[in-house]
Amino acid sequence: MSHSDLKLFALSSNKELANKVANIMGIEVGKSSVREFSDGEIQVNIEESIRGHHVFILQSTSSPVNDNLMEILIMVDALKRASAETISVVMPYYGYARQDRKARAREPITSKLVANMLEVAGVDRLLTVDLHAAQIQGFFDIPVDHLLGAPLIAEYFVRRGMVGDDYVVVSPDHGGVTRARKLAQFLKTPIAIIDKRRSVDKMNTSEVMNIIGTVAGKTCILIDDMIDTAGTICHAADALAEAGAVEVYASCTHPVLSGPAMENIEKSAIKKLVVLDTIYMPEERLIDKIDQISIANLLAEAITRIHEKRPLSPLFTFVRPE
Repeated sequence: MSHSDLKLFALSSNKELANKVANIMGIEVGKSSVREFSDGEIQVNIEESIRGHHVFILQSTSSPVNDNLMEILIMVDALKRASAETISVVMPYYGYARQDRKARAREPITSKLVANMLEVAGVDRLLTVDLHAAQIQGFFDIPVDHLLGAPLIAEYFVRRGMVGDDYVVVSPDHGGVTRARKLAQFLKTPIAIIDKRRSVDKMNTSEVMNIIGTVAGKTCILIDDMIDTAGTICHAADALAEAGAVEVYASCTHPVLSGPAMENIEKSAIKKLVVLDTIYMPEERLIDKIDQISIANLLAEAITRIHEKRPLSPLFTFVRPE
C-alpha cells in the first residue's frame, strides 16, 4: 500500500526517534512547529496540508511531562480542525502510567485521566511500548496497540552469547515477574525475584529485603519497564552482587533517569545498563555503563502495519538472531 496518504509528525520530546522512523519508512517527517509564549502557553502550527490523510504523531510524555502532553492535545485539535482522516498517537513512553489505581484514600487515577483527555481531544488510536501496568489499555475506548521491548533486549543479550543456565533473569520486584519470565523464556535461563518493600514515607525509594532464587555463581540480568531515580535497580544489583552473582547487567524499556539516577548507576554494581530510546537521551548522558537500542524499526513496522490494516501480532515474537 502506498504511503502517499500517511503523514508522520514529530513534536518536541523525541525528534531524533521520529526522524529514524521516517527514514526507515521512506517518508519525510511532516512540517510543523511548536512555540511557547512568554507566559508558558503552547502554540502548534501545522505547515502543510493534511486534509484526508492518516496522521501519526510521535511524542513521548517524558519530562517535561505536562508540556509534552499538552503539545499532543493541541496538535490533535489542530489536526481535527484541518480535516485529517484519522489521528493516531505514537507514544513510546506513556507518562503518568504509575498512577494507575487508588493505592490510598483520596488518590487520583491519573493514567485514566490522561486516557480521557486523549480521547476527548480526538485521538483515534494509541500506539505505545511497555505500559507500566497492562490494564491501562482498558482505560481507553479506542484501539490501543501495546508493543513489547523484551524481544529487542533479548536480541542484545543473545548476540553476546548470554543464554543458558549460567545466567539468570531477575525481576527487581514482584510486579515485574511476568516481564522477567518473558525475557527468561527468550534467553532460556531461570529467573529470580527481588523481594522489596517500598518506604511509605518517601517517594522513589525502596528497600531490598530478600532474593528468591539462585544467583550465586551466575551472571544476573535485571529487567524493568522503567528506571526513574535508579534507586530500586541499583539496590537490587548491589544485593545480587553481595549474594554471589558473578556480574550484574540491567535493562529497561524507558530510561527516565531523573534526579540522582546517573550517580546511582555509576556507583552501583551494574556492569552495563541496556535501555531503549523511547525517551530521548542526549550524548552526555550515554555514559560507558549505558548501551542504547533503538526501537525505530519496531515503530516503523507497527505504523506501516496499522496503515496497511495488517496484524501486529508478528511483532510480539522473538526471532533468534543468526
